[in-house]
This record gives sequence, structure tokens and C-alpha cells, in this order.
Amino acid sequence: MKSSTVIKILFLLNKTRINTKDEAPIRCRITFNGIRKVFSTGLFINPENWESSLQKAIPNDTKHKQINTQLSLIKQEINQAFLFLQVQKEQFDVEDIYLKYKGEDIKPSKTLIETFDLHNSRMEKLIGIEYTKSTFSKFIEAKQHISDFLFFKFKKKNILLEDITLKFLNDFDYYLKTEKKFKQITINKSIQRVRKVIKLAISEGFIVTDPFLLYKPKKVVNTITYLTSKELYKLENHKFSQKRLEQVRDMFVFCCYTGLPYQEMSILNEKHLVKKFDDRLWIDMYRQKTKRQISIPLLPKAISIIEKYQDDKRLLPVISNQKFNSYLKEIVEIVGIEKKLTHHIARKTFATTVLLFNDVPMEIVSELLGHSKMSITQSHYGKIVKLKVSEHMIKLSNKLNKN
Repeated sequence: MKSSTVIKILFLLNKTRINTKDEAPIRCRITFNGIRKVFSTGLFINPENWESSLQKAIPNDTKHKQINTQLSLIKQEINQAFLFLQVQKEQFDVEDIYLKYKGEDIKPSKTLIETFDLHNSRMEKLIGIEYTKSTFSKFIEAKQHISDFLFFKFKKKNILLEDITLKFLNDFDYYLKTEKKFKQITINKSIQRVRKVIKLAISEGFIVTDPFLLYKPKKVVNTITYLTSKELYKLENHKFSQKRLEQVRDMFVFCCYTGLPYQEMSILNEKHLVKKFDDRLWIDMYRQKTKRQISIPLLPKAISIIEKYQDDKRLLPVISNQKFNSYLKEIVEIVGIEKKLTHHIARKTFATTVLLFNDVPMEIVSELLGHSKMSITQSHYGKIVKLKVSEHMIKLSNKLNKN
């Protein structure tokens, strides 16, 4: 993400432009971060008097001494411009070096990829402070999606920020849908990350007008997948012949009764178990994604799973997220559950089947899930609450009819 600390300066002859004196123009080529900038030095020399390997004019007579002195000055001034930009600017490119050497103002126009690099380089330094590696990797992916789109649509590697329009954003949406085959929720998240980079560009003064001003993300129908109480019971009580499947089932069920995301489940150890005011065991830890503290009282089923696997180092077996989800595919086939299970479904089952369907208020659900905002919980589980309202109203209606 960081700019390179190396600059290459090379002098070349343009032998296709030899003048009437049989002299070729000397050009200078600056290479920085793999990008080249070539310009004319205004000097000419007979090709026979140029030693490319030494980067100097020969023989060492008065005329060629003057050429060598001027070339040395050009190289020195370019290096000074480069050193100045290293001190003054966090991000710059070869064009900025050339403009600084010429004494001109650094170009105000910035590109989208350049701003992405600036954003990602800053985010990278904040991993473990404000962001997780997982969040950072999503912005790396977002940059790659933009790069792929630029080449697909325009056969370009970049675009100026001022050239980004509402049409550009709509075309990007269409590209992700038709070429990448993304679902709308994934598309919206990708464009949301681009929007964050654009906000940085505005705050840095790279652009004035927000291209997202009139952009509206397409609506997504939120369907929550979770295990019903019957499916959960069926899963809990199945006898597996393979230990690896039994372990993954137990870990999944544990998360169905705690709502722990994969990252928190994978690092759970004894220090996270605390006896609190009610003399019951609670999980006390910080959620890596939101940096919010989560406190979850342990239900009997969760305690029994901990007691089954607890050792000196870990409370649960260790397994990668990829293998965990892979084994879940085998489990649903064996048990006969017609749903695609991932670790995240356990968290949704905790929120719905275990909490909301047992009349736990939305505020408490939000707290137990460690959501940063109540609105996040409402947007995900609002329909579940409506189902509960409907059930209660039917019961009330039946009760009133009896009276």
C-alpha cells in the first residue's frame, strides 16, 4: 500500500528523431512504483558519442562536459523533487514527481485507485486498533472489483475522481450483478465500500461534488435463515459415527445458545468465563468486529458443551472457518435438514429460535448479539418480531372470543 522508496532515472536517446546535425534528442525516463514518465531534456548528442551503460557523453571534451553537467543537474533536481514529496505527501505518483521537478503545482486531479490505496494504507495501520484484518481484506477486494470493472468497461486501469458519475456507479452495480454474479446484498456492500473511499476523497479536497449524491442502493429483501426449534432438537440429538462431525455439531449448537460469531468462538478460553452477580457463568469478551464488550449468560446446553471439551488451553476444539462450514454441509445431509448451514446461521438461530421466539425483548437481543446499533437488530429481525406479535394477537383474540 505504501509508496515505493526507490526512484529510477534513466537517460535515453530518441534515435528516430535525428536532426540535420546527426544528433539525437536526449530524453529522461523516471520510473516510480512501476509507472514511467518520459520527457525531453532539450539536449542533443551524436549517438556515437553516447555511452548508455555509463549514462554519459564521451569523449570528455568541453562540449560533452557541458552535456554531462546538465544531465547531472537534471538528475539531482528530480531526486530533490522526489525527496520533497516523500516528506510532504503521504501518497504521490510519477506525474507528481515530474511536476515538482518542473516547478509546477502538483496536479489536483486524483484517481479512484490512488484514493483507494490511500484509504487502504491508512486502514492497514489501524488493524487491531479500529479495524480487523477481515474488514481490511474486504476493502482490498472492493479495490480489485473496481479494477476489474474499469478494465472490462473502459479498458483502463484507472479513472479520475471527477469522472465518476451516477452512471458509473449504476454501471458498476450492473457489472457486479451480470459478470461477477453477485447477489444484491453483496453488491450493495461493495458499493458502500467505494462510497467510503469517495468520502475520503471529499474530505481530502480531491473532489468537491459527491457522485453518490443521487445514488440509491437497490433494496434487498431480507430473509433470515435459522433453525426452527424442531430442527435444532433434531440436530442436537443425532448420534454421529465420526468424531469430527460430532465436534462441529456441538460447536454449532454452542453458538446457537450463545450467539458467538466464529472469531469469538475460535479464541474462547477460560479467562472469558466469569461468575457474575447472579452467581451464574457469563461469557465476557470484546467482539473483534465492533470492539464492543459482549456479556452473554450461559444457558445449560452451552455449559454442558464446554464441560465436554474443556481442557487447560481451550474450551472448544480448534477448527478453521472453512472446514467448519464444509463439515456443516455433511451434517445437514446426514441429519436431513433441508437448509444450507454456515456458522453464521447459529448466530441467527440464537437471535430467533432461542431468544425472540421465547419472548426476549429486542433490546436485550441487540445487546447479546453485540450489535453497534439497535437499528441493525431491527432491520435483521423485525419480521420475526411481527410474527410473534401476530401469534400473541391470535391467542388474545381466541381468549376474548371464549369470554
